[in-house]
Amino acid sequence: MSEHEPFVGSEALARGELSRHQLRTRYQALFPNVYLARTETPSQRTLITAAWLWSRRAATVAGLSAAALHGSPWIDNHLPVELVWSNARPPRGIVTRDLRLDDSEFQTLAGLLVTTPERTAFDIGRQRPVKLSVAHLDALARATGVKVCDVEELAARHPGSRGLRRLETALNLVDPGAQSPKETWLRLILINAGLPRPMTQIPVLDDDGYAFAFLDMGWEEWMVAVEYDGDQHRVNRWQYVKDMHRIKRLEELGWIVIRVVAEDKPPGVVRRVCDAIDRRRSSLR
Repeated sequence: MSEHEPFVGSEALARGELSRHQLRTRYQALFPNVYLARTETPSQRTLITAAWLWSRRAATVAGLSAAALHGSPWIDNHLPVELVWSNARPPRGIVTRDLRLDDSEFQTLAGLLVTTPERTAFDIGRQRPVKLSVAHLDALARATGVKVCDVEELAARHPGSRGLRRLETALNLVDPGAQSPKETWLRLILINAGLPRPMTQIPVLDDDGYAFAFLDMGWEEWMVAVEYDGDQHRVNRWQYVKDMHRIKRLEELGWIVIRVVAEDKPPGVVRRVCDAIDRRRSSLR
């Protein structure tokens, strides 16, 4: 039994590793009969492992919890752990779903049963609103390399499942080039406004053929780029100065760069981008 890992309390008592008094005073209960040392702050991975132990090691980690184990970032640590298990009364902090999983749809990952990236994407895309699911699917695709066609193939094996139309809409919008949920948000704004789908992570070469910049998204044929500026540009002076030099070099090469921050409203963003594209189209004519 490790002080830093969750464990099943009844098993530790049966092995004589702890007394009931020690269990009660030195350890915190994460879930019924699953404990962690009081000195430890449970991480996302710790909570997922604890939930799996609560299921008597029988459940399969699924949904956003599975995505986190597969390496997807940007998943809120306070979300409940998602499990595929036939228990209709889970404790607080756990969500259970009684789903059918084929043998090819789960795997062992770091000692836990976890849905595969394809099955994880299938569930996320069906169970969450499109705008939210696309951001998570972008991150999952970037972390695992899972392909849309593989998720579509899996979906074809589950006709009649709830949320298939929502999944189809989300999969049509997936782009692993997004490096943050805000970049996904920005890309969807442009697509929903009727603009041509932008390319992501556009490499821009210097005179020596070296890619000195990768633009968040844009259209190479018009040399119009759209970039989301996160907080690092505001709080990190070195990053701010570096980006200013980068933008200046891009403009010297002929790029129009539209910079977007969190306070910008979608209509204003779309207007600025449309104006830039119109200007560039006129100059090309």
